[in-house]
Amino acid sequence: MTRIVSIFGLIAGTIAGLGIIATIVTSAQHSLFLGYLVMLVALSAILVGVKQYRDQVRGGVIGFGLALLVGLGIAVVAGIAFTAVWEIYLALNHYDIMNGYFDSMLAQKRAAHVSAADYQKAVAEVQAMKAQYANPLYRLPETFIEIFPVGVLIALVSAALLRNPRFLPAKAAA
Repeated sequence: MTRIVSIFGLIAGTIAGLGIIATIVTSAQHSLFLGYLVMLVALSAILVGVKQYRDQVRGGVIGFGLALLVGLGIAVVAGIAFTAVWEIYLALNHYDIMNGYFDSMLAQKRAAHVSAADYQKAVAEVQAMKAQYANPLYRLPETFIEIFPVGVLIALVSAALLRNPRFLPAKAAA
């Protein structure tokens, strides 16, 4: 089980991390919808991993609990891999990518012609967010938590579907 969890978790987390980075690099506006779509596609590795475990290790039969455990394991490894990919990207960019994000938040406030008091409040909030994000004890769990709930959801759906041996049945050996 550990081998399947590790392999599919690393695949999912790496694809999700690189996919998110690609959306940031290639578009001026990072869409939450697009980001979560990338995560959803990458985390489909949970379904594939649980199916492989069911078919190759368990002889084509798996209960909901064990399938959920395998799926959650893949989600945890994917979250760690996603966080590592993001940290590498931040380090390669000298953590400057977030300054651009925070600057765009303030630019949106200016474009909305908010009052001077509201703008100063936004500046204070952005400075507080910058300070929090600079702290790895805040940033690492926050990054992990971006992807992990999506993985939990996919693990639940995968376990519910794959407990039925007729759903994507194992191919008989020829």
